[in-house]
Amino acid sequence: MLRPEAGAGLRGHQSIERFFQFALLGLVASGYLAVAGSGYLDGPAIVLTAAGLVLRGLMVWGWVRLNFSGRVATLIGLGYTAFFALDYFVLSRDFLFATVHLVFFLVVIKILTARTNRDYLFVALIAFLELLAAALLSINFNFFVFLALYLTFAIATLMSAEIRRTVERSATTARRGLKGFHGRLALVTVWATAGILVLTAGMFFVLPRTADAAFSRLISHRIFIPGLSDQVTLGEIGELKTSSRTVMHVSMYVNQSAEPLKWRGGAMTEFDGKAWFDPEGRPKLLPVENGQAVLRPPTARPGARRLSYGVELEELDSAALFFAGAPERVAGLPDAFVKETRVGCFRLLHTPPPGFRYEAYSLVEEPPETALASNPPPILDLASRAQDLQLPRLDPRIPLLARSMAVGAATDLGRARAIERHLRSDYGYTLQLPDHTVADPLAYFLFTRRKGHCEYFASAMAVMLRSLGIPARMATGFQSGVYNPLSELWLVRASDAHSWVEAWIAGYGWTTFDPTPADPSQHGPTLLSKMGLYFDAAETFWQKWVVGYDPSRQGTLADRVLSIHWLDGLSVTASDWDVRGKAWLKRYGLLAGLVVAAGLWFWLVAPRLVGLARLRRRVQRLRRGEAQGADATLLYERMLRVLKRHGFQKPVWFTPVEFARSLGGTPLGAAVVEFTSAYNALRFGGRTEVAPQLSALLDQLERGRS
Repeated sequence: MLRPEAGAGLRGHQSIERFFQFALLGLVASGYLAVAGSGYLDGPAIVLTAAGLVLRGLMVWGWVRLNFSGRVATLIGLGYTAFFALDYFVLSRDFLFATVHLVFFLVVIKILTARTNRDYLFVALIAFLELLAAALLSINFNFFVFLALYLTFAIATLMSAEIRRTVERSATTARRGLKGFHGRLALVTVWATAGILVLTAGMFFVLPRTADAAFSRLISHRIFIPGLSDQVTLGEIGELKTSSRTVMHVSMYVNQSAEPLKWRGGAMTEFDGKAWFDPEGRPKLLPVENGQAVLRPPTARPGARRLSYGVELEELDSAALFFAGAPERVAGLPDAFVKETRVGCFRLLHTPPPGFRYEAYSLVEEPPETALASNPPPILDLASRAQDLQLPRLDPRIPLLARSMAVGAATDLGRARAIERHLRSDYGYTLQLPDHTVADPLAYFLFTRRKGHCEYFASAMAVMLRSLGIPARMATGFQSGVYNPLSELWLVRASDAHSWVEAWIAGYGWTTFDPTPADPSQHGPTLLSKMGLYFDAAETFWQKWVVGYDPSRQGTLADRVLSIHWLDGLSVTASDWDVRGKAWLKRYGLLAGLVVAAGLWFWLVAPRLVGLARLRRRVQRLRRGEAQGADATLLYERMLRVLKRHGFQKPVWFTPVEFARSLGGTPLGAAVVEFTSAYNALRFGGRTEVAPQLSALLDQLERGRS
């Protein structure tokens, strides 16, 4: 039969072992999440590794029992190396992804078969290599989150490994046991991690660095935006709208709102029935001086408003610049020239790096219904008019539909508004693509499916306007985005990608129309969207003050700190202090007094109350028969305090038995002798069944005192 202290030692060892296993599993999981959060792992690698980690967790918890021998693991690994060729030539068709699948498969096998200390060391090395790979691949804020997790689990793993090693080598067992071990060690781990992060944060902002190393990439991971190059196929923008990845941040100056704006980046004029094209032509080069360029001469338009803003781009696979309205000036350009296309779009000479920022000044016109016509009126040359009126071979029903929608309108503006209104009200919005390939996607949208997303609506309106003799083209870019009050920036995501129509209206020039109806699936702010704003604000701070923290940023931070007037309050005279002090006491004196009194009470009384509550809880546990060796010591000390009030104090050189015998044959002495015998049985013999007897004898002694 297992002795009580041996059973307690076994339970304690199991508790340490389980904590160590979960800490090691968390170490690997945090490294894996850091790599997955970089965006460089594909779906199979993410799912395979996640399944392996979950299975390992179930094995540690004891819910699943799997026992892979080393030979079986080796055979499985060799079998997958044979599968590598099939993955490379048939499934992935990419050497890098096939290699990543192989590496992570071997990692999962090693995690599932880890049994010895050498295996655990190898698993910890795998976790470190995962974090190192994530450090090379990611400069986003989520890496910091996973780094904090990794550091937490690393401390927990090291601490529990050392305790585990000591317990395995020690020949003695702690008498008190390890109840609550998980919570105590976890708390120590969290405090140690927080202390390390706080101490290193100061050094992090004191020591400047450059972001050149952080921007080094092994693989290009930029966002491709359809319509910002020279072609967009119907359906491409809809696929992009399913992504929530950040595209750019916009800061509006002078408390201006960006909500009704469209950020124009491209425009298409040629349509072949399935795709739009921007015809190749020689762009116009505009000179850039001191980082600034004049895009078009400033004009005075009645009813138009001026807009100044800053745009910070993420990793876009495009050299396009995004502007609201009609841009006039731009600053912050890195090249000697900026390109202007025939359709009034602007491009850099090279693809900008992530975090590229520029500032612009634009003219935003009012709708032509309320704006005054330009004087002199703008003129569209014949070559451009012919290009903006060209049509592919159309379904004959489309021109008939255009005339039926515009019936009764006497002007080009009226016809355009009528078609825009009909499309917005008679058709539905959806991001789902047709479930089969169709020969004429535009006719299928207008007459069969009658629902789609923005480029279907924009294409339909542009084609119908052209069939009525109104020059039109499709513009691409983004909707306004959402305002983040935490960072005070407008957040534009890939899901905000949009296309609309620009039509030539006599007397006004190119005018914006948007025939796309509202998305019925969009709802108000949710908890998830609000959390996304917090994450975006943290990401913005990370990119600005961590990745881009260089000597100039350090100087800005120091200037902000030093510019605070720390000593301004010392110039206040004594009379001013007296007046301010009396006013403050009159307003907050009672509340401050209550707070101080509550603090003093808590400081003086709370520790004693907490101690009494703990003592009461341990006594109740002892009475239920759930005693430990330390509980016997606690009750013996309490018995000594009772005897001291009776006038009997135990000399330090007396043993408990000697002290009990010294009290003589009185009823009190007999009770103390019996109490001491039960105390020795529980404290040194591990006999937990005598715990209720100890409690009853202590109650008897206390009643005798009263």
